[in-house]
Amino acid sequence: MRFFKDLSVSAFSAGFVAVLVGFTSSVAIVFQAAQAFGATPELISSWMWALGLGMGLAAAVPSIWWRKPVMIAWSTPGAAVLAVAGAGYSMHEAVGAFIVCALLMTLAGATGWFERVMNKIPMALASALLAGVLARFGLQAFVAAQTALPMVLLMLGTYLVGKRVLPRYAVPLTLLVAIIFAAARGELAWSAVHFSVAMPVFTMPVFTWQAVVSLALPLFVVTMASQNLPGVAAIRAAGYELPVSKLITISGLTTLVLAPFGAFALNLSAITAAICMGREAHEDPARRYTAAVSCGAIYVVIGLFGAAVTGLLTAFPKELVAAIAGLALLGTIGTGMAAAVRDESHREAALITFLVTLSGVTLLGIGSAFWGVVAGAVALGIQQIGRKPFAGKDIAAACKLKLDQRAAHAAEEAAASSSSSSTPSAGKTS
Repeated sequence: MRFFKDLSVSAFSAGFVAVLVGFTSSVAIVFQAAQAFGATPELISSWMWALGLGMGLAAAVPSIWWRKPVMIAWSTPGAAVLAVAGAGYSMHEAVGAFIVCALLMTLAGATGWFERVMNKIPMALASALLAGVLARFGLQAFVAAQTALPMVLLMLGTYLVGKRVLPRYAVPLTLLVAIIFAAARGELAWSAVHFSVAMPVFTMPVFTWQAVVSLALPLFVVTMASQNLPGVAAIRAAGYELPVSKLITISGLTTLVLAPFGAFALNLSAITAAICMGREAHEDPARRYTAAVSCGAIYVVIGLFGAAVTGLLTAFPKELVAAIAGLALLGTIGTGMAAAVRDESHREAALITFLVTLSGVTLLGIGSAFWGVVAGAVALGIQQIGRKPFAGKDIAAACKLKLDQRAAHAAEEAAASSSSSSTPSAGKTS
């Protein structure tokens, strides 16, 4: 009952927007990954069943339990790796690789090594990383104006007015206006909606060293570096204290259980997490968990009615999805940038992290989020090598102490002077 008391329209709409953005932006890549292994329509439906249930339950249950927003998503860069590297491997070998990847993720969480690595990253670099990941979506919101200028301008105007008049409901109001506008212009592809219930299909895993090297290891590396890394940054930038190692373990175990049905890799979310953890979801941080639960519930529905919900979500124009994502993330992008450049000693390293992450560069099959952190860490190390830690703060504190002593001494002299001038001289009578 506590959940329903905490639930609000803004929180539920944040959960819906998170699903809309996360799903429509990458579902085509998941389909391509499945088809790379020769998946039939039944197997693709099973993949959606496994991924929907896995993401939904792994997000909703911990969110209700801890009353903090936990956001889980499928590994989009992982799906891209599978779509490219999957040629020549059977679905049985692919499932075996999914299981190996799940075991590695579970091990990373259970041993706590990933969280220990994250604890070494300064908050400025983590904030810059998150801002770089999200800024690409912010840019796409305005790039969409090239092909849908009236819609984007209408959404931007609605958002700005909504932030002034009804700040809690600015994003859902913008989404509603955009849907009405698209429907009035006949831009919603309702023909793609077909009702059907998804059925799980079990695939017996086959383990080969070739699939482990070519599929499992790259899938694990890109998931941890390009997904879990910014996912932790999103959690900490939002100010939440969550057990990172337990979350990695939960995502690994969920992947392990559902891998035979098509769940290739589940991980912490960054983009959709920023939507559900920001002020747009709810002014009260203690009630934003309801946005994550709403998102998880919608993912479960997607899993159960995969084809129908897939068609419904993909019926929205791509410009609408890009614009609502960018507008919903504006606040989080601004907060991340402010935190990244606040400390002057970390400012240049944070900017390097931001720019490398924003560039989208991919090296050795690993995305820009990882290389952004590497570049920022190297820059910070070069800048601070040979310097005494916190020396500037010590000097500032020492100077402040001397100033305080001088001010106190001056105040004592002024008080003594005032006291002597107000005391009647000896021998004088009024």
